[in-house]
Amino acid sequence: MKAIMSRSIGGPETLVLDEVEDPVPAAGQIVVRVKATGVNFPDTLIIEDKYQFRPKRPFSPGAEFSGVVEAIGSDVCALQLGDRVMGFCRWGSMAQKIAVDASRCVVIPDKMPFDEASAFILTYGTSYYALKERGALRKNETLLVLGAAGGVGLAAVQIGKAMGARVVAAVSTTDKATLAREHGADRVVTYPTPPFDSSSRRDAARLLKEACDPDGAHVVCDAVGGDYSEAALRAIAWDGRFLVVGFAAGIPRVPLNLGLLKSCQIIGVFWGPWLDRSAAHLRRTAAELLEWYQSGKLRVHISARYPLAQAGDAIAQMAARKAVGKIVVNID
Repeated sequence: MKAIMSRSIGGPETLVLDEVEDPVPAAGQIVVRVKATGVNFPDTLIIEDKYQFRPKRPFSPGAEFSGVVEAIGSDVCALQLGDRVMGFCRWGSMAQKIAVDASRCVVIPDKMPFDEASAFILTYGTSYYALKERGALRKNETLLVLGAAGGVGLAAVQIGKAMGARVVAAVSTTDKATLAREHGADRVVTYPTPPFDSSSRRDAARLLKEACDPDGAHVVCDAVGGDYSEAALRAIAWDGRFLVVGFAAGIPRVPLNLGLLKSCQIIGVFWGPWLDRSAAHLRRTAAELLEWYQSGKLRVHISARYPLAQAGDAIAQMAARKAVGKIVVNID
């Protein structure tokens, strides 16, 4: 089969299209003929050995996918040959086939396109886990989403609305503001460009807090980091919950006295290891997300599609923070 492979540490330009052996399912695994794979920020890190996980080379990037079950290993009962599925794998899905634990895959609706399915489970699953399991977002609370036009951010906007929150979307451009508004944001803020000095940091905080009036944000979903995090923490409500999801703009240095002054919680969000602790977590998450998808509450926005041979270009676009919504690599 063909696969995009990382054979040396480096950026997207180091990836190569190779012929590799077809995978064989072990016990508890299935082999999926991959139709499409979603591109995510961890793909930009894992090929440079900057992610929490460092697979042995050579390996294929790609952490979420959709396709058709082609082979089934022993001890697999929930899936059948020919099932249309989406799944999560951390790496390995930028290939024509993948062997993956059956517990990491769920059947998708007949009318769900493969490209949308490939861009769904990791992004929406992360935002669902953040808002429901970690942030305990409640109806009529104010949710502030940083990077609201990115994959996780746009998913958080939609899930927040599905959960009955008032959603404030923070973005970097007017085009992204339009997209966030089209996907349900009640209010949109275009924040200034960092780096921030002490004055501009407070100006950004004031801008965010005014958008979250009267109390500030009860929940902040931060997949951006960098200088934006402190500004958002200054805009949080008393007893608020600040969700640490990712660091697209870098790992922030936040003065912890702000947590004391707001009596707020700073909460880490790491979806993959949460799934490792129970197969039921994925089934329960996917069931509610797909119900919302089929009712029209969740709409996957794909801004760019690439063929397998140009997967490196897709990752480069993600690394440059040019992605709006999701980027997809079509495999088959």
